[in-house]
Amino acid sequence: MALRRLTLVAVSLAMLAGCRALGVHRYEYDERLDLALDGSAIVDVNASIAALVALHGATLDVDPEARLDRDAIRRLFEGPGSTIRQLSAFRRHGRRFVHVQLEVSDIRLLPKAAPFSWSCYELEKQDQAYRFLQDVGSAAGKPVGDVGWRGDELVAFRIHLPSRIRFHNSPDAIERGNNLVWEQSLKDRLAGAPLRLEARMDTQSILYRTLWLFGGTFAAALTMLAIIVWWIRRKGRSVVPA
Repeated sequence: MALRRLTLVAVSLAMLAGCRALGVHRYEYDERLDLALDGSAIVDVNASIAALVALHGATLDVDPEARLDRDAIRRLFEGPGSTIRQLSAFRRHGRRFVHVQLEVSDIRLLPKAAPFSWSCYELEKQDQAYRFLQDVGSAAGKPVGDVGWRGDELVAFRIHLPSRIRFHNSPDAIERGNNLVWEQSLKDRLAGAPLRLEARMDTQSILYRTLWLFGGTFAAALTMLAIIVWWIRRKGRSVVPA
């Protein structure tokens, strides 16, 4: 689990660095869900303080020079079945951003924490597949004044699924690593434009299948080696001394 968390942090930071270098996307709020088939998950949120106030109604100072109230941010993200694993801050576009990582025992409990109360999560088995559904509803719409938003800021919802994806309604193709992305403009998110994230996947995780494949390949290799050793020893015994 520790290795999994470190990998996710590295990926998140690499993605953010890439965005800064390219200057293509201006993500003001970025939510990533790394889901397991048992409903547990690791959730990463990268968001500006201004976005947390405007979207979730947080009581935080949007002044980029103000002291970061880490305790208030922790209280904002606290909820039943959730443990905050990471909390860090950085600056971008002249605003202060935070990165919060949570470990969640059941995604259906997420809406009990303020930043996820706008969503309803479902994970259920249907026939020979699991169906994931997230309906994102209205934002708090709390005024933040002039914080430097230009109008091209984006909100992103990313999901990493543990098994082969059979169906999804993301407007983009499946990204490397079994990831799906849904985007909205910050303007539409503030206006409460509805967003539905839906995907269906196999009931067996890719990691589980990979381990079985690796184990089968290893066993086959050992069997072949045993056959070769047996054949060499047998051939050696069949040679008649001169």
